[in-house]
Order: sequence, then structure tokens, then C-alpha cells
Amino acid sequence: MTRAAGTMLPAGTFADRVAVVTGGGSGIGEAIARALAHLGATVVLVGRTPEKLEAVRASIVADGGVAIAHPLDVRDRAAVEQMVEDVVAQHGKIDHLVNSAAGNFRSAPQDLSPNAWASVTGIVLDGTWHCTQTVGRHLIARGSGGSVLNIGSNMANQGGPDTVHSASAKAGVVTMTKSLAAAWGQHGIRLNVLVPGFTEDTAGVDILFATPQARERSLASVPLGRPVLKTEVANAACYLLSDYAGYITGVQLLIDGGKALGRA
Repeated sequence: MTRAAGTMLPAGTFADRVAVVTGGGSGIGEAIARALAHLGATVVLVGRTPEKLEAVRASIVADGGVAIAHPLDVRDRAAVEQMVEDVVAQHGKIDHLVNSAAGNFRSAPQDLSPNAWASVTGIVLDGTWHCTQTVGRHLIARGSGGSVLNIGSNMANQGGPDTVHSASAKAGVVTMTKSLAAAWGQHGIRLNVLVPGFTEDTAGVDILFATPQARERSLASVPLGRPVLKTEVANAACYLLSDYAGYITGVQLLIDGGKALGRA
């Protein structure tokens, strides 16, 4: 079966919208940013590596989209606040936020250093909070609603024996999402979590499944028997961010080919 690379939503779905995407220089964040730009959004690419952001920005512009690169570390609260201030000053508003910035590696829990724990939880949990609260304050003050999408992980639901730092941080993101969805619904702000499975051509998969044997073992537990494509993740992300999902908030959407069901 052929899987289309294009977006599933109508052209112009995000016309006149401004979307901030953290982790926008690679992987899932890049794919979501490209899809949003293709659907008409002005996309603000956030990440720590200027060269990666600039390459994605230039590619989006070459394809007819609008994108801005804004390098920063999401752990730096002051830098996040300045980014939001700059984007609003330049474009007048922010409508959507995607928190895709992440960090992960395998380690036995007893060997995990305090610095390693702080680094991953700082990016995944603290960074998501800094961006979400800062953008949320703008959305509340603006009074026109908006949507936030956090990229989750099945580790948050099932545990991660050798990724306890990331699993714990992602679990915190899930609870944060539900809490803010309940708190900010009155302002017309929706927050959801998208949980991709084994995603092809991403750094996270390359790090966590470094050998062909590890990849085969992981895919053997997926009923659909293949990785999820980044374009499929991006399509689901765009739906949850869009007005077509206007009554969906505080939920996790699994896009894992059935892996969470368990397979004998």
C-alpha cells in the first residue's frame, strides 16, 4: 500500500496562523513544521543548532512557505520569553505551539548521573513548561484561543527501564497537558499529546535502537509491522492543532501501529 507524503488537511488550513515549533531543526519537529508551512502557517523554528534551523528554514521558503529560524535552548526561560516577545512583535501573535524538543539515551538507572538526569528533564519537562506557560500567557491575554501539541512517548505510560529520565519527564508532560487543558479550556486553549511509536529516520530511534537487531526486536512487537513515517506523525499533529479538532483537548493520541496493545 502506498502512503502519500502530502498533508491530509485542506490547503490553507493554517493560513494567517503563526506556529512555534521547538525541536524544529530535525526529526518529528521538522516534519511537523514543514506540514504546517505547507498548510499556510508562518512557522517559527526553535532549536539549539542554528545551522540545522537555517537549513530547514531555507528549504521551507524554497517550497513556497514562510519560516523563521530562532535559535535558543528551551531550558533558558529568559530566552524563551524573549522569543515569544520577538515573534509577537514581528508577526502580531502566536496561534499554535508544538513542543517537540527532546533528549534521550539509554542508561541503567543506578548509573544515571545527576547531570544526565537534569539535562534530559530540563529539555523535556522544564522546556515544555517554559514554552507552554509563556505562549499560554500570550494566548490568554490575546483572548482568541489557540492550541498546543506536546510530543509524548509510550515510556510515559509503560515505563522505561533504561530511559527513566526521559520516561519520567514525558510522564510529567502528560500530566501537565491534562492540567492545563482543564485550566485553560475557559480561554479557548486546547492542549493535547501526540505519542508516536518507532518513527523512521529520527535521531531518537537511531540512539535508542542503534543495531539492526534492536530495531528488528522493536518492530516485531508492532502489529502493523513497520515504522511510522514522519509524514504520518505530522498529519496527525496538524489535525490536533487545527480547528478540525476544535472539541478535542487533554487527550493522548497514540500513533504506534498497535504496539501499545501488546503482541504475543
